[in-house]
Parts: sequence; structure tokens; C-alpha cells
Amino acid sequence: MMSASSVIERVKTNLVSLKMPRALEILDVTLRGLERGEISALDAIDALLTEELTMRENRRIKMAVQMAKLSAIKTLAGFDFAFQPSLDKNRVLALAGLQFINRAEAVHLIGPPGTGKTHLSLALGVEAVKAGRSVYFSSLADIVASLAKAERDGALRERIRYYCRFALLFDEIGYLPVTPGGGNLFFQLVNARYEKGAMILTSNRGFAEWGEIFGDSVVATALLDRLLHHAVVIQIEGSSYRLREHADLIPETIRHKTQATANPIPPTLKRRGRPPKDGGADHVDG
Repeated sequence: MMSASSVIERVKTNLVSLKMPRALEILDVTLRGLERGEISALDAIDALLTEELTMRENRRIKMAVQMAKLSAIKTLAGFDFAFQPSLDKNRVLALAGLQFINRAEAVHLIGPPGTGKTHLSLALGVEAVKAGRSVYFSSLADIVASLAKAERDGALRERIRYYCRFALLFDEIGYLPVTPGGGNLFFQLVNARYEKGAMILTSNRGFAEWGEIFGDSVVATALLDRLLHHAVVIQIEGSSYRLREHADLIPETIRHKTQATANPIPPTLKRRGRPPKDGGADHVDG
């Protein structure tokens, strides 16, 4: 019959072979609790497995976040909804259920700079990563540059196919001008993902300004035709979220300056096409 110390050494060897470093790390502490009668044998096994699984899940999320190119880790719990009363908190939290990904919808977060659009989009991206969904975050300028390079290299179709692999694609629109021809390249990507993959688009510009952003009103109309067919539009109005803790340092003339926001859905873009996959107040058809 093997001694207790021999059994413990064999358990440690097996944990190493099974690649369970966290369970190995807490084994001695767990055994001491077992010897003192603080926990049962079943509790000890549960503690070892739970700690190991938690560490693996955290590692998976960290790697997925890096692959998704999320610029920061943000959470919905860390967002100060009280500072932005124009936001419907329940509506935003409902997006964390990720049904919009299953419906291949486009979520539009529109508002002045600094109002929390990027924080919310990143937080939704983190929720998607936790749920095991494939995510990719980028700016419109970087995606257009990538597509333009692929076109020059004769690999545009492959690059578009690469972006279509992700269940959720993020874009920041309106912060930098789109290079000539970039609107058409972006349209090809949007068209390829249409009704197949979800997107989250943040912008400090209203939809009526997309013709100016893309330098082509025809391309802008075609983009909006697809991106507003199955869409959730959330408009944020208010002061800069990033500067909320330093509001007293901002000149009053700037603090109270009204932010003129364009009508999010130009009437010329209303369509008679298919209804939303899942209708409701949160969805826009047109």
C-alpha cells in the first residue's frame, strides 16, 4: 500500500501530465484544508477543477481579445449610464444577450466624440468573446487600407472572405476620411456580410453625412441600404464621457455647446423591402 506522500507525488505528476498548473498550484493548500476537516473530499475535488477551469477560461478570453484586436478591455458594468441619461440602459444591456449576432444585424452607435460609443462597442465585443463568438475590431480606415492592398495584390476576394469569417465585425466610421475608391471596397465587404454576419459601427457623423465621408453619395446610399435593413440604432447625446471627471476644467462655452446631430435615417433611404428579422422598437427597417 502506497504512503500518503507517495500518492500526493503521483497526483502532482498526473496534474503535470494533464497540464493542470492551477490545480497543481493549489493542491497543497487544498490538502491542508482537507486534513483540518475544513472541507470534504468532494469539496476538494470541486475546488481543484473549478480553479483550473477558471484559469483556462480567463486565458482563452485573453487570447481571444488579443486576436480580436480589441484596443482595451471594457465592460458594461464599468459604464456610467447615469452620466448619459439619453441612453436607454435596458436597451443597451439587452444587446449583451448577443441575439443581434444571431440575427446578423448592424448595431449603430452614433454621437459626438467622447460620449461612450467606443466603450460600449468594446464592452459588447468582450461579451461576444466570452460567449465564444469570433470578433474583429478595426477602424474603417484600416479595413479600407487592408482591402486596397489586397486588391493591388490580386487577393481582394480572399481578404473579404477573411473578414467574413468573423461573427462580429467592428468599424469606427467618420473619424478619418476614406481614401478614393475606399467606399466601393467597403461596400463589397458589407455586401458580402449582408444578412450573414453582424457588425457594430460607431460614428460621430449622422447617416446623412455618409456621402461626404465616403466621397460618393451613390456608394453611401448603397451601404446604408444594407446596413439599415436589419439594424439597431442607438444615438447618444450629451457631454464627453471621457471628460466627465474633469467637467469643471472645461470652459463653459464648450461644455454647453450644442451638438447638432443629423437625422440618423434620411427619409430618402426609406425602403419597401423585407421587414426586419425580429421586429420591435429597437430595429430599423430602412
